[in-house]
Amino acid sequence: MSERRVILIVLDSVGIGCLPDAHLYGDESSDTIGHLYQNVEGFSLPNLEKMGLGNIRDVGFDAKEASPAACYGKMAEASKGKDTTTGHWEIAGLRLTEPFRVFPEGFPPEILDEFTKRTGYGVLCNRPYSGTEVIKDYGTEHLSTGKLIVYTSADSVFQIASHEEKVPLEELYRVCAEARKILDPYQVGRVIARPFVGTDPATFKRTSNRRDFSMLPSGDTMLDLVKAKGLTVAAVGKIEDIFAGKGVTRAVHTVSNSDGVDKTLEYMKEVEDGLIFTNLVDFDMLYGHRNDAQGYAKALKEFDSRLPEITGLMRDGDILMITADHGCDPCVPESTDHSREYVPIIAYKKGGKHTDLGIRDTYSDIAATVCEYLGAE
Repeated sequence: MSERRVILIVLDSVGIGCLPDAHLYGDESSDTIGHLYQNVEGFSLPNLEKMGLGNIRDVGFDAKEASPAACYGKMAEASKGKDTTTGHWEIAGLRLTEPFRVFPEGFPPEILDEFTKRTGYGVLCNRPYSGTEVIKDYGTEHLSTGKLIVYTSADSVFQIASHEEKVPLEELYRVCAEARKILDPYQVGRVIARPFVGTDPATFKRTSNRRDFSMLPSGDTMLDLVKAKGLTVAAVGKIEDIFAGKGVTRAVHTVSNSDGVDKTLEYMKEVEDGLIFTNLVDFDMLYGHRNDAQGYAKALKEFDSRLPEITGLMRDGDILMITADHGCDPCVPESTDHSREYVPIIAYKKGGKHTDLGIRDTYSDIAATVCEYLGAE
Protein backbone atom coordinates (compact mmCIF):
# COMPACT_ATOMS: atom_id res chain seq x y z
CA MET A 1 0.00 0.00 0.00
CA SER A 2 1.25 3.48 -0.89
CA GLU A 3 2.19 5.63 2.05
CA ARG A 4 1.91 8.81 0.07
CA ARG A 5 -0.75 11.39 0.83
CA VAL A 6 -1.54 14.90 -0.34
CA ILE A 7 -3.44 17.25 1.95
CA LEU A 8 -4.85 19.99 -0.28
CA ILE A 9 -6.51 22.95 1.46
CA VAL A 10 -8.38 25.62 -0.51
CA LEU A 11 -8.69 28.92 1.34
CA ASP A 12 -11.87 29.97 -0.45
CA SER A 13 -11.40 33.39 -2.12
CA VAL A 14 -7.93 34.17 -0.72
CA GLY A 15 -6.53 35.73 -3.90
CA ILE A 16 -3.12 37.36 -4.10
CA GLY A 17 -3.35 40.14 -6.72
CA CYS A 18 -5.30 40.84 -9.88
CA LEU A 19 -4.66 38.86 -13.05
CA PRO A 20 -3.59 40.62 -16.28
CA ASP A 21 -7.13 40.23 -17.65
CA ALA A 22 -8.84 41.41 -14.45
CA HIS A 23 -10.04 44.57 -16.22
CA LEU A 24 -12.35 42.40 -18.32
CA TYR A 25 -14.13 41.44 -15.11
CA GLY A 26 -14.02 44.87 -13.43
CA ASP A 27 -11.45 43.62 -10.91
CA GLU A 28 -8.30 45.56 -11.81
CA SER A 29 -8.09 47.07 -8.29
CA SER A 30 -8.46 43.77 -6.40
CA ASP A 31 -5.75 42.22 -4.23
CA THR A 32 -7.34 40.22 -1.42
CA ILE A 33 -4.28 39.33 0.70
CA GLY A 34 -2.29 42.44 -0.19
CA HIS A 35 -5.06 44.80 0.81
CA LEU A 36 -5.49 43.04 4.16
CA TYR A 37 -1.80 43.60 4.91
CA GLN A 38 -2.14 47.23 3.82
CA ASN A 39 -5.42 48.08 5.56
CA VAL A 40 -5.78 45.95 8.70
CA GLU A 41 -3.59 47.20 11.52
CA GLY A 42 -1.29 44.56 12.99
CA PHE A 43 -2.21 41.95 10.38
CA SER A 44 0.30 39.16 9.84
CA LEU A 45 0.30 35.44 9.09
CA PRO A 46 3.50 34.24 10.77
CA ASN A 47 3.22 30.55 9.91
CA LEU A 48 2.32 31.10 6.26
CA GLU A 49 5.04 33.75 6.08
CA LYS A 50 7.58 31.21 7.37
CA MET A 51 6.49 28.91 4.55
CA GLY A 52 7.15 31.64 1.98
CA LEU A 53 3.85 33.52 1.50
CA GLY A 54 5.64 36.89 1.43
CA ASN A 55 8.34 35.58 -0.91
CA ILE A 56 5.85 35.01 -3.73
CA ARG A 57 6.75 37.26 -6.66
CA ASP A 58 5.09 40.65 -7.07
CA VAL A 59 2.88 40.60 -3.98
CA GLY A 60 1.37 43.73 -2.48
CA PHE A 61 2.95 43.40 0.96
CA ASP A 62 6.34 43.02 2.60
CA ALA A 63 6.67 39.79 4.58
CA LYS A 64 9.71 38.06 3.14
CA GLU A 65 11.32 35.13 4.94
CA ALA A 66 15.09 34.68 4.70
CA SER A 67 14.81 30.90 4.47
CA PRO A 68 11.26 29.78 3.59
CA ALA A 69 10.20 26.36 4.86
CA ALA A 70 8.10 25.44 1.80
CA CYS A 71 7.84 25.83 -1.94
CA TYR A 72 5.92 28.98 -2.84
CA GLY A 73 4.45 30.69 -5.88
CA LYS A 74 1.23 31.88 -7.43
CA MET A 75 -1.03 30.58 -10.17
CA ALA A 76 -3.06 32.24 -12.93
CA GLU A 77 -6.49 30.93 -13.86
CA ALA A 78 -6.52 29.59 -17.42
CA SER A 79 -10.29 29.04 -17.45
CA LYS A 80 -12.77 31.79 -18.16
CA GLY A 81 -14.57 32.98 -15.05
CA LYS A 82 -13.94 33.65 -11.38
CA ASP A 83 -16.38 31.41 -9.54
CA THR A 84 -15.96 28.56 -7.07
CA THR A 85 -16.76 25.72 -9.46
CA THR A 86 -14.49 27.00 -12.23
CA GLY A 87 -11.61 27.48 -9.81
CA HIS A 88 -11.92 24.10 -8.12
CA TRP A 89 -12.39 22.21 -11.39
CA GLU A 90 -9.24 23.82 -12.78
CA ILE A 91 -7.32 22.95 -9.61
CA ALA A 92 -8.43 19.38 -10.29
CA GLY A 93 -7.28 19.52 -13.92
CA LEU A 94 -10.48 20.43 -15.77
CA ARG A 95 -10.40 23.78 -17.58
CA LEU A 96 -13.40 25.63 -18.98
CA THR A 97 -13.04 27.30 -22.37
CA GLU A 98 -16.46 28.95 -21.99
CA PRO A 99 -17.60 30.46 -18.69
CA PHE A 100 -20.75 29.35 -16.93
CA ARG A 101 -23.75 31.53 -17.77
CA VAL A 102 -24.73 34.41 -15.52
CA PHE A 103 -28.09 36.12 -15.24
CA PRO A 104 -27.61 39.77 -14.24
CA GLU A 105 -31.27 40.55 -14.97
CA GLY A 106 -32.62 37.51 -13.13
CA PHE A 107 -33.76 34.19 -14.56
CA PRO A 108 -36.11 34.11 -17.57
CA PRO A 109 -39.76 32.99 -17.30
CA GLU A 110 -39.12 29.64 -18.98
CA ILE A 111 -36.79 28.66 -16.13
CA LEU A 112 -38.99 29.92 -13.30
CA ASP A 113 -42.20 28.52 -14.82
CA GLU A 114 -40.59 25.09 -15.08
CA PHE A 115 -39.24 25.47 -11.54
CA THR A 116 -42.73 26.19 -10.17
CA LYS A 117 -44.24 23.37 -12.24
CA ARG A 118 -41.77 20.77 -10.94
CA THR A 119 -41.51 21.92 -7.33
CA GLY A 120 -44.91 23.44 -6.61
CA TYR A 121 -43.38 26.64 -5.22
CA GLY A 122 -43.78 30.22 -6.35
CA VAL A 123 -40.81 32.58 -6.47
CA LEU A 124 -39.86 35.86 -4.81
CA CYS A 125 -37.11 38.34 -5.82
CA ASN A 126 -35.41 36.77 -8.88
CA ARG A 127 -32.56 39.21 -9.26
CA PRO A 128 -28.98 39.69 -8.09
CA TYR A 129 -28.95 40.32 -4.36
CA SER A 130 -26.83 40.15 -1.24
CA GLY A 131 -27.57 36.92 0.59
CA THR A 132 -27.96 38.64 3.94
CA GLU A 133 -30.06 41.50 2.60
CA VAL A 134 -32.39 39.32 0.55
CA ILE A 135 -33.72 37.50 3.62
CA LYS A 136 -34.27 40.82 5.40
CA ASP A 137 -36.22 42.20 2.44
CA TYR A 138 -38.15 39.07 1.45
CA GLY A 139 -38.12 36.83 4.53
CA THR A 140 -41.41 38.05 5.97
CA GLU A 141 -43.22 37.63 2.65
CA HIS A 142 -41.71 34.16 2.30
CA LEU A 143 -43.10 33.18 5.71
CA SER A 144 -46.56 34.49 4.89
CA THR A 145 -46.85 33.15 1.33
CA GLY A 146 -44.62 30.07 1.32
CA LYS A 147 -42.94 31.27 -1.87
CA LEU A 148 -39.21 30.60 -2.13
CA ILE A 149 -36.66 33.40 -2.33
CA VAL A 150 -34.70 32.90 -5.55
CA TYR A 151 -31.77 35.18 -6.30
CA THR A 152 -28.43 35.23 -8.08
CA SER A 153 -25.16 37.21 -8.08
CA ALA A 154 -22.32 38.08 -10.44
CA ASP A 155 -21.52 34.34 -10.36
CA SER A 156 -23.34 31.56 -12.15
CA VAL A 157 -25.59 30.64 -9.23
CA PHE A 158 -29.29 29.94 -8.66
CA GLN A 159 -29.71 30.48 -4.93
CA ILE A 160 -32.80 29.44 -2.99
CA ALA A 161 -33.42 30.86 0.48
CA SER A 162 -36.11 29.53 2.80
CA HIS A 163 -36.85 29.49 6.52
CA GLU A 164 -36.00 26.18 8.18
CA GLU A 165 -39.35 26.10 10.02
CA LYS A 166 -41.33 26.95 6.89
CA VAL A 167 -39.51 24.59 4.53
CA PRO A 168 -37.73 21.63 6.18
CA LEU A 169 -34.13 21.16 5.10
CA GLU A 170 -34.73 17.91 3.23
CA GLU A 171 -37.53 19.58 1.30
CA LEU A 172 -35.27 22.51 0.41
CA TYR A 173 -32.58 20.09 -0.75
CA ARG A 174 -35.17 18.21 -2.86
CA VAL A 175 -36.20 21.48 -4.49
CA CYS A 176 -32.57 22.35 -5.20
CA ALA A 177 -32.02 18.95 -6.79
CA GLU A 178 -34.98 19.59 -9.10
CA ALA A 179 -33.61 23.03 -9.95
CA ARG A 180 -30.26 21.42 -10.76
CA LYS A 181 -31.94 19.23 -13.40
CA ILE A 182 -33.71 22.23 -14.93
CA LEU A 183 -30.57 24.37 -15.06
CA ASP A 184 -28.08 21.90 -16.55
CA PRO A 185 -28.97 22.83 -20.16
CA TYR A 186 -28.54 26.52 -19.26
CA GLN A 187 -24.96 25.96 -18.02
CA VAL A 188 -25.60 27.37 -14.54
CA GLY A 189 -22.65 26.43 -12.35
CA ARG A 190 -24.35 25.92 -9.01
CA VAL A 191 -27.71 25.73 -7.27
CA ILE A 192 -27.25 26.74 -3.64
CA ALA A 193 -29.59 26.00 -0.73
CA ARG A 194 -29.56 29.00 1.64
CA PRO A 195 -31.65 28.15 4.73
CA PHE A 196 -32.21 30.75 7.43
CA VAL A 197 -33.85 31.12 10.83
CA GLY A 198 -35.29 33.97 12.93
CA THR A 199 -38.65 35.58 13.64
CA ASP A 200 -38.39 38.93 11.81
CA PRO A 201 -36.03 40.92 9.55
CA ALA A 202 -33.98 42.03 12.56
CA THR A 203 -33.28 38.43 13.62
CA PHE A 204 -33.23 36.57 10.30
CA LYS A 205 -29.88 34.75 10.02
CA ARG A 206 -28.50 32.23 7.54
CA THR A 207 -27.53 28.87 9.01
CA SER A 208 -24.64 26.50 8.34
CA ASN A 209 -26.96 24.06 6.52
CA ARG A 210 -26.05 25.46 3.13
CA ARG A 211 -25.70 22.89 0.35
CA ASP A 212 -24.25 23.35 -3.13
CA PHE A 213 -25.59 21.42 -6.12
CA SER A 214 -23.00 21.73 -8.90
CA MET A 215 -23.06 20.55 -12.46
CA LEU A 216 -21.44 17.17 -12.94
CA PRO A 217 -17.85 17.76 -14.11
CA SER A 218 -17.68 17.45 -17.89
CA GLY A 219 -14.67 15.14 -17.73
CA ASP A 220 -12.42 13.24 -15.37
CA THR A 221 -10.46 15.18 -12.76
CA MET A 222 -7.59 14.28 -10.46
CA LEU A 223 -10.24 12.96 -8.06
CA ASP A 224 -11.31 10.31 -10.57
CA LEU A 225 -7.71 9.38 -11.39
CA VAL A 226 -6.68 9.06 -7.75
CA LYS A 227 -9.80 7.00 -7.03
CA ALA A 228 -9.11 4.78 -10.06
CA LYS A 229 -5.66 4.07 -8.61
CA GLY A 230 -7.44 2.50 -5.63
CA LEU A 231 -6.55 5.36 -3.30
CA THR A 232 -8.75 7.37 -0.97
CA VAL A 233 -10.25 10.70 -2.01
CA ALA A 234 -11.51 12.27 1.20
CA ALA A 235 -13.53 15.47 0.71
CA VAL A 236 -13.93 18.04 3.49
CA GLY A 237 -16.47 20.88 3.38
CA LYS A 238 -18.19 21.64 0.10
CA ILE A 239 -15.70 19.69 -2.06
CA GLU A 240 -18.17 16.83 -2.49
CA ASP A 241 -20.83 19.29 -3.67
CA ILE A 242 -18.52 21.15 -6.08
CA PHE A 243 -17.66 17.89 -7.87
CA ALA A 244 -21.19 16.46 -7.53
CA GLY A 245 -19.63 13.50 -5.70
CA LYS A 246 -17.66 12.45 -8.79
CA GLY A 247 -14.35 10.84 -7.81
CA VAL A 248 -15.00 11.12 -4.06
CA THR A 249 -14.65 8.04 -1.84
CA ARG A 250 -15.26 9.65 1.56
CA ALA A 251 -16.88 12.97 2.43
CA VAL A 252 -17.78 15.10 5.41
CA HIS A 253 -19.48 18.48 5.48
CA THR A 254 -18.53 21.28 7.84
CA VAL A 255 -20.13 24.22 9.66
CA SER A 256 -17.14 26.58 9.87
CA ASN A 257 -13.47 27.00 9.02
CA SER A 258 -12.53 25.70 12.45
CA ASP A 259 -14.69 22.64 11.91
CA GLY A 260 -13.08 22.17 8.49
CA VAL A 261 -9.63 22.13 10.06
CA ASP A 262 -10.87 19.70 12.72
CA LYS A 263 -12.30 17.36 10.08
CA THR A 264 -9.08 17.57 8.06
CA LEU A 265 -7.06 16.59 11.12
CA GLU A 266 -9.43 13.67 11.74
CA TYR A 267 -8.93 12.43 8.18
CA MET A 268 -5.16 12.79 8.58
CA LYS A 269 -5.40 10.38 11.50
CA GLU A 270 -7.62 7.90 9.59
CA VAL A 271 -6.73 8.02 5.88
CA GLU A 272 -3.73 5.86 4.99
CA ASP A 273 -3.09 7.08 1.44
CA GLY A 274 -4.43 9.27 -1.34
CA LEU A 275 -5.89 12.77 -1.30
CA ILE A 276 -7.49 14.78 1.49
CA PHE A 277 -9.17 17.74 -0.24
CA THR A 278 -10.53 20.54 1.97
CA ASN A 279 -12.43 23.76 1.29
CA LEU A 280 -12.61 26.43 3.98
CA VAL A 281 -15.47 28.69 2.88
CA ASP A 282 -15.84 31.25 5.68
CA PHE A 283 -13.33 33.67 4.14
CA ASP A 284 -15.59 34.03 1.11
CA MET A 285 -19.07 33.45 2.49
CA LEU A 286 -18.89 35.38 5.76
CA TYR A 287 -16.34 38.11 5.07
CA GLY A 288 -15.40 38.65 1.42
CA HIS A 289 -18.95 39.03 0.14
CA ARG A 290 -19.76 41.34 3.07
CA ASN A 291 -16.70 43.56 2.68
CA ASP A 292 -15.71 42.69 6.24
CA ALA A 293 -11.95 43.18 6.15
CA GLN A 294 -11.55 42.83 9.91
CA GLY A 295 -13.47 39.56 9.96
CA TYR A 296 -11.56 38.27 6.93
CA ALA A 297 -8.23 39.11 8.58
CA LYS A 298 -9.26 37.46 11.84
CA ALA A 299 -10.34 34.29 10.01
CA LEU A 300 -7.01 34.10 8.15
CA LYS A 301 -5.08 34.58 11.39
CA GLU A 302 -7.13 31.80 13.01
CA PHE A 303 -6.29 29.44 10.15
CA ASP A 304 -2.64 30.45 10.31
CA SER A 305 -2.55 29.70 14.05
CA ARG A 306 -3.71 26.14 13.35
CA LEU A 307 -1.09 25.35 10.71
CA PRO A 308 1.26 23.81 13.31
CA GLU A 309 -1.49 21.29 14.17
CA ILE A 310 -1.68 20.27 10.52
CA THR A 311 2.06 20.02 9.94
CA GLY A 312 2.42 18.25 13.30
CA LEU A 313 0.27 15.37 12.00
CA MET A 314 2.10 15.08 8.69
CA ARG A 315 4.00 11.88 7.95
CA ASP A 316 7.21 11.68 5.96
CA GLY A 317 5.30 10.76 2.79
CA ASP A 318 2.85 13.67 3.02
CA ILE A 319 2.68 16.85 0.95
CA LEU A 320 0.62 19.78 2.22
CA MET A 321 -0.67 22.18 -0.43
CA ILE A 322 -2.42 25.45 0.42
CA THR A 323 -4.09 27.49 -2.31
CA ALA A 324 -7.31 29.34 -3.25
CA ASP A 325 -9.92 29.26 -6.02
CA HIS A 326 -10.35 32.99 -6.84
CA GLY A 327 -10.36 36.28 -4.94
CA CYS A 328 -13.01 38.23 -3.03
CA ASP A 329 -11.36 41.43 -1.87
CA PRO A 330 -13.14 42.83 1.21
CA CYS A 331 -11.30 46.13 0.84
CA VAL A 332 -12.90 47.12 -2.50
CA PRO A 333 -16.07 48.92 -1.40
CA GLU A 334 -17.64 49.09 -4.86
CA SER A 335 -17.79 45.28 -5.13
CA THR A 336 -18.97 42.39 -2.97
CA ASP A 337 -18.39 39.80 -5.68
CA HIS A 338 -15.56 37.40 -6.47
CA SER A 339 -12.47 38.91 -8.06
CA ARG A 340 -10.27 37.68 -10.91
CA GLU A 341 -6.95 37.16 -9.11
CA TYR A 342 -3.86 35.03 -8.94
CA VAL A 343 -4.00 32.49 -6.12
CA PRO A 344 -1.11 31.47 -3.86
CA ILE A 345 0.41 28.02 -3.88
CA ILE A 346 2.32 26.83 -0.83
CA ALA A 347 3.67 23.26 -0.97
CA TYR A 348 5.32 21.76 2.10
CA LYS A 349 6.97 18.39 2.69
CA LYS A 350 9.06 17.44 5.68
CA GLY A 351 12.65 17.37 4.58
CA GLY A 352 11.63 18.34 1.06
CA LYS A 353 13.17 20.81 -1.36
CA HIS A 354 11.91 24.32 -0.79
CA THR A 355 12.08 26.75 -3.68
CA ASP A 356 10.38 29.50 -5.67
CA LEU A 357 7.74 27.94 -7.93
CA GLY A 358 7.37 31.19 -9.84
CA ILE A 359 4.15 32.17 -11.57
CA ARG A 360 2.25 29.20 -12.96
CA ASP A 361 0.06 29.46 -16.06
CA THR A 362 -2.78 27.41 -14.64
CA TYR A 363 -4.25 26.14 -11.40
CA SER A 364 -4.06 22.68 -13.01
CA ASP A 365 -0.38 22.39 -12.10
CA ILE A 366 -1.77 21.19 -8.76
CA ALA A 367 -3.64 18.31 -10.43
CA ALA A 368 -0.55 17.34 -12.42
CA THR A 369 1.59 17.32 -9.28
CA VAL A 370 -0.95 15.40 -7.19
CA CYS A 371 -1.42 12.73 -9.86
CA GLU A 372 2.29 12.36 -10.47
CA TYR A 373 3.09 12.11 -6.77
CA LEU A 374 0.35 9.57 -6.09
CA GLY A 375 1.08 7.55 -9.25
CA ALA A 376 -2.31 8.26 -10.80
CA GLU A 377 -1.80 8.59 -14.54
